[in-house]
Parts: sequence; structure tokens; C-alpha cells
Amino acid sequence: MHTGIDGASSGRSCSGFTSRANFNGLHVHLIGIGGSGMSGAASLLNADGAVVSGSDLTAFDGLGQLVSRGVRVFIGHCESQLPPDVELVIISAAVPSTNPELELARSRGLRVIRYAEFLGEFMSTRRGVAVAGTHGKSTTSGMCVHLFQRSGLSPSFVIGARSNQLGGSSGLGNGESFVVESCEFNRSFLHLRPESAAILNIEPDHLDCYRNVEDIVDAFSQFAAGVRQDGLLVCNGEDARAVRAASFASARIDTFGFSHGLNWQAVDLHEDEGRYSFEVRYNEEPLLRASLAIPGLHNVSNALAAIALAHHGGADCNRIAEAIGTFAGVDRRMTLRMRSHGITLLDDYAHHPTEIRVTIDAARSRYRPRRTLVVFQPHQYSRTRHFMDQFADSFSNADEVIVPDIYGAREVREDPTKDGAEELVSRICRRGGRATYLSSLEAVTNHLTSRLSEGDLVMTMGAGDVWKVADELVERFRISDRAERAAGEKDLVSTGGLCAVSVPAA
Repeated sequence: MHTGIDGASSGRSCSGFTSRANFNGLHVHLIGIGGSGMSGAASLLNADGAVVSGSDLTAFDGLGQLVSRGVRVFIGHCESQLPPDVELVIISAAVPSTNPELELARSRGLRVIRYAEFLGEFMSTRRGVAVAGTHGKSTTSGMCVHLFQRSGLSPSFVIGARSNQLGGSSGLGNGESFVVESCEFNRSFLHLRPESAAILNIEPDHLDCYRNVEDIVDAFSQFAAGVRQDGLLVCNGEDARAVRAASFASARIDTFGFSHGLNWQAVDLHEDEGRYSFEVRYNEEPLLRASLAIPGLHNVSNALAAIALAHHGGADCNRIAEAIGTFAGVDRRMTLRMRSHGITLLDDYAHHPTEIRVTIDAARSRYRPRRTLVVFQPHQYSRTRHFMDQFADSFSNADEVIVPDIYGAREVREDPTKDGAEELVSRICRRGGRATYLSSLEAVTNHLTSRLSEGDLVMTMGAGDVWKVADELVERFRISDRAERAAGEKDLVSTGGLCAVSVPAA
């Protein structure tokens, strides 16, 4: 007998999620719970009263927090981990059809939905706010949440990156709005029917599931058409593909950017160490003055989209102006990991040529380094193959690039002579750059440890596990600092320095 969330035996409406109490007491199992979106969904379900369990291949960031909230998490996948009383199973896009837990769930007749479908159903009872685009989704979604929160609108949200400032990668609010980072991979964002949305930009990407860029534009056009007719779609008015996709919307369309004639416009820009202040105009009329705490001209564009969505959602202009200046960004977006011995270490998720280029430029403007050293871990063989020359060009402002082996994610290794890390290093060098191939992350860390000096900026980049290099460098510097302090204290003792203490008279 079918006992899924829309089945009669579950005591819930056959029409789907019709009220906000649908998750209370429901047992939901998430296969692939460790992904940033999936772990956010687990937290959201847990906060909404569901009994939550899940599994993933390896431990992940945020595992301890989920467990502390009562979520039962298994490492590895096997049939015995699917609880007998589960009513709904949610799977990530990376879960294969041969997953043993998934096969058992289907044999039991359980309702199985993908993560994107869950977002769509959760959104159906709220005012959905969906942020889409090839680049900038996590930052802009995080900005939206921050503006809503600081304006007293208490949104629910799921974004693709953690944020201590926001309380994690997800949250259950008391307000009407549900802010979602909306990914175009495998057309997953087409499960959403938002009340308002943004298209930040459209570039070729995910060419493992799209035929070409026209196929991608078509998917974004369908996304635009899915925005509610009484809602709002904001799109980058300086991106021709975004404008073309937005034209399929039946909702009101607002454009944003730097050019005259756009609905939302940033003018009178001032830059200070990579961070911008600017005036926001709406339909040529001054609306507010914004000053960003995060660097990069691209974040001015992201801020315009977030401001437009927050304004439409009912946020007060004065609160928006105040809040935008306190937004600290989201995890792995130019995240400052360390400043020690004159060395600055940043970690970033950039894995597309455009993202790499603008992130390096923003970091150099912010920190003014003597040298910029980038550790780039390519993400997926197909992406590396399709963008090999663009990747090579994107590092033109780096003094040295260190490239470990490709993080294959869901792909099987292809021909390394054509689309491998060594080929990328070769093409960077042929363009006059300096690049080194080191197969393992450990070798990369050892290489950096022996070469870093005062004034260096180090950036770890990629959507895989290159953050481990940043973690290890931070730990090595901590050990070095402790050793230096211990040696200094020993010197003081040997010279009698610690004995020179004056005691005040009673």
C-alpha cells in the first residue's frame, strides 16, 4: 500500500502540500544528505516537526549540527539504514538508480522525490523567491535572506552555502516568504513556481546535461515562464541571454544593471579596497545608498537583484540600505581563512572561468598582495574539457597556479591527455603563465608550505574538496605559531625575563 506524503493512509491531502503542518510527525529519509542543499533541507524538515534521517557516502560539514538536533545520519549506503516507518524519501541529483536504499524504498512503494521537487512542494504554500543564474546564486540568495531577516520579514530559506550570519544554509521562519537558490543543473529549477525570481546571468555550463548554450537558454525561458503571473521577475538587463529568457515570463519584468534605462540601476560608484558604495535608482529615481562589506564589482550586480527582490517582498528601503552593508557573505565565497605572518588565505567555490576571473580580480583589489597564488581544483572532466582554453585564460592575473587532479564528482575519469589537470597546466604555461601540476592535495599543501612568504595571497578554488588544503594550511600555521610562542617563553625563562614582575603594595 502506498504510504507516501500524498497517500490516504498517511492522513494527508492527496493534492500534495496544502498547509504548513504537513511535515509535523512525518518520517523523511534523505539519501545524499551531505550536500549543502540536502543538509539544508534536512534542517528545514527537522525544524518543521518532521522525523528526519539520512545517509551519505562520507562525513560532511554540518553533520554534527544535524545530529545534535536529533537527525539520525548514516555514513555509507545500505538497505538496513532505511527505517521501516519512513513515509517519504528525498534523493539528491547525484544518487544513482542502483543505490540500495533507493531500490528498497521503491520496492516498498514509498514516495520518492528529488531534492528539487521537495523545494517546489515546500514553496507551493509560501511566497516563493527563487534566485537563478550561472553565477552568483548563493551570494544573492544569502543577501535576500539577510535583507528579509533584517527587515523583520522572517523568511524560510534554503541556499547552497552555509552562513553563520544567517544561521546555516537553511532556516524555518515565521513569515510568508521562502527564499531558494535555484539551480539549473538537470533543469531542477523547473520544479519551482515562485512568486518572484531573479535571473542573474546565463553562460554555458553543465554541458553534461545540456546540448549547448541555446538549450540552457531554453531551460531558463521555462523557468521564467513558471514565475507567477502576479509576481515579479528581475533579470540582468546587460546579459542578452538573460533578457531573452526573461521575455517568456507572464509576470512583471524588471531589469537591473549599470546602464541607463534599466529599472534597477547602480550609479555613482565608489571603490575602497575592492568594496563598493553606490546609489540605487529605481526607474530613474533615487531609492537608497548602499555600501557593501564584500568586495567585487560583480557583487554590486548581485546586490541590485537582492534589493529588488526584497523591495518587492515588502522590505523597507531604509532597512534594506542598512542591512546590505552588514551582509558578510556566505561560506566558500572569498572566505577569509587566515591572516598570519603577512600571508592571507582565502577559500572560494569558483569552478567556472568567469567566476575564477572576477574572484581573483576582487581579491587582488581587496588585499593588494605581493604575489597571488591560486590552487585550482578542476570540477568534472566534462566541464574541464569544454572550457579548457577559457580556464587557462581566467588565471591571467595570478602569479602562480597550482593544479591538482580533477574532482570527478559524478563522472568517470576520461582521457587525461585531453581534458586532465596536466593539460590545463600546459595551456596556462603556453599563455605565459606560471603553473604547476601536483596530483594530490597533500602534495599541494607541502609545496605551498615551503614557498609562502610575507605579502602572499593564497586562494584555494573549486567545487570539490580543495578546501582541505586551506584547512591543512591553517592547522600548520597554528602549530608553527604555538611552537614560536613556546620558544619565546623558554627564552624569557632562561634569561630571567619572567621573574621581572612587580607586585603592587597592599
